[in-house]
Amino acid sequence: MKSTTQSRSYAGETVFVGIDVHKRTYSVNARVAKERVKKWTTSAEPQRLVEQLLKYFPEARIETAYEAGFSGFVLHRVLEAKGIQSRVVHAAAVEVAAHSRVKTDKRDAEKLATQLEAGRLKAITVPPVEQEHQRLLSRSRRQLVVQRTQCMNRLRMRAHQFGLIAPDDQRVMSHRLVEELLAQVEAPDLRIALECHWKIWKALDDEIASLTQALRRQAEADPHEATYCSAPGVGFLSARVLSNELGDLCQFANERQLFSYVGLTPSEHSSGEQVRRGSITKAGNRQVRSILIEAAWRAIRLDPSLKSFFNRLSARTGKSKGIVAVARKLLGRIRAAFRKGQLYLIRKIEEHPIAPHPLAKETVAVGT
Repeated sequence: MKSTTQSRSYAGETVFVGIDVHKRTYSVNARVAKERVKKWTTSAEPQRLVEQLLKYFPEARIETAYEAGFSGFVLHRVLEAKGIQSRVVHAAAVEVAAHSRVKTDKRDAEKLATQLEAGRLKAITVPPVEQEHQRLLSRSRRQLVVQRTQCMNRLRMRAHQFGLIAPDDQRVMSHRLVEELLAQVEAPDLRIALECHWKIWKALDDEIASLTQALRRQAEADPHEATYCSAPGVGFLSARVLSNELGDLCQFANERQLFSYVGLTPSEHSSGEQVRRGSITKAGNRQVRSILIEAAWRAIRLDPSLKSFFNRLSARTGKSKGIVAVARKLLGRIRAAFRKGQLYLIRKIEEHPIAPHPLAKETVAVGT
């Protein structure tokens, strides 16, 4: 299709732009009045793309959309700063045609532009830059913990490979165990390999401890810390993740929006008068969802009302769906505490409250 951007006036019109973002390039597709008016590829430089959009579509209202990913929100912020409406969308929220086996950058950009124009793209919440920085501490710590676990598993694998650990040995991998294993090693090459992994493990321990201390300092200055920590099943590290990822839960207009953000919304398959709800969509923040599920398992041992709710529901739906429902209820109650400006209060099933949280001046009854 021949470009019409040089001869056509876009004054007063809305241009819908889909951007397929890659490390080195942007593939761009622009539509006006349900017609593609231009497509092009440019270098992955936000400022350059802004200049092109303003040049190609002067005096037009420009709306853009791109999928959230490795590139973060730099492009979004540059577009918004120049008066161009930007929408960052979750990749799972972009509709895919049935039986479609052709996927190219240009097709992806056109798909985004088409669905943006049709009003079928829902934007995710873009955090402030300060919150992104705060998230780096908890996210970096989690990544290092994963790396440490991998390092420990490599040591165990090598020990099994050379008969240093019996097949039925269930001992937890520890520094003391590594010392015992090295005492059995005579081959110099094997010792060097094991010590290499062990040094990395110890270095990761030091960095994880350093990040943990930084998180403690962060918690001291966080006004949301007390509210998150007052919830049953939520410990210090869990509270850091929830606070850094979700912030003040009052920012979510309702529980449906909050559950959608963390991926705790049940999938739905409806036909005619039948409505069937399945497993959760898992389209939201994976780390937050994992933390909430873990907290829910602990919470049912601490909160009698949540335990009663879990027992009733799991008897019908099974424990997996039951604990997801508990996670939703727990998160909803934490949001209620934020809305009241008070801490979470556990109530017994008989409605007799236990002693309030020691940090609380006033406490909201959210356990009912």
